[in-house]
Amino acid sequence: MWIPDFLRPQPVTPARPAPVGHGFSAPLAQYAVDVVVTRNNAVESRHRVHAAVVDADGRLLAGARDPELPVWWRSCAKPFQVMPLLRSGGLDALGWDAEALALACASHGGEPEHVRLAASMLASLGLEEGDLACGPHEPLALRGVRAMQQAGERPTRLHNNCSGKHAAMLARAQQLGAATAGYERPEHPVQQDCFDAVAAWTGLPRAEIGVGVDGCGVTVFRLPLANMAWSYARLVRAAAAGDLPSRRVVSAMTRHPFLVGGTDRFDTLLMQACGGNVVCKIGAEGVHTFAIVDRAIGVALKVEDGSPRAQYPAVLALLDACGALPDPLPDALRDLVQRTVRNTRGEPVGVVTVGALDVGDAWTVPS
Repeated sequence: MWIPDFLRPQPVTPARPAPVGHGFSAPLAQYAVDVVVTRNNAVESRHRVHAAVVDADGRLLAGARDPELPVWWRSCAKPFQVMPLLRSGGLDALGWDAEALALACASHGGEPEHVRLAASMLASLGLEEGDLACGPHEPLALRGVRAMQQAGERPTRLHNNCSGKHAAMLARAQQLGAATAGYERPEHPVQQDCFDAVAAWTGLPRAEIGVGVDGCGVTVFRLPLANMAWSYARLVRAAAAGDLPSRRVVSAMTRHPFLVGGTDRFDTLLMQACGGNVVCKIGAEGVHTFAIVDRAIGVALKVEDGSPRAQYPAVLALLDACGALPDPLPDALRDLVQRTVRNTRGEPVGVVTVGALDVGDAWTVPS
């Protein structure tokens, strides 16, 4: 395999022998997937990573640190926030296709294709950019930034990585006959529908889910990592079992990965590399949730300090531990396994990777 043995997450003895939390048993294995930054073979920084690996039956197969740590789910919840619109037939009534569904699940890069699609979704509703509750920000993809600058434009709400999700929420508001103004507020029927969908898929009562305001202005949910992972495992199992809305979400995301992320965006590169067998969704502040389709296994992780530089190596390490990465791995992803730290002259001075350097340059797993 492409990852050296000394970089693989190493299983350790399960820490908890008894059932814990929301009905999950103790993990069958635990992994150490902390990410470290070295300089001249000495650890300079360490990022603690918590993770849960859960199958569709709700078995906690593996964990890292605290697999039931409650965290904010951020954009990883998007495939479930669109479910009320999809399951009620609202998507089809609008004539929205799989590409529109992919954008509704996306944290897109604000590239021209993303912006045009979001604008067309709004136009089909008789709405425009100003109806979006999300604020403007620079495109997340470098290509998107360059395209915007070359066109002499400034960031708009359409460039917001969540504009597709917001367009779908506006569609749901119209379908319900509710006001489109204020659709982002927690008490609005659209957000209540999203709350119900998240509760159903994660297997948690609403009373056990925290609610806050996401970066894009709509509701965001706080729940244990294990329940996040379980929702993705259940999603891909339901898709395989013939549940049409679930199948459409998984298919839209894996067949249109560019729309989910964008040029050189991690989720896009990973889903392209895995050929449809991994469906994944990034979230802000170091949260990631993904599923291995053919095995109906869900994984959720949180980088404790929210650092994105630790997020991608940890995702790849966990996928490798599950045997779900292609061999060979594309260069763009391989470079994230052990990313070189360079100085301003471009000279290599260290690495960002899973694991830690110990005395005598021996690779060890962080405790």
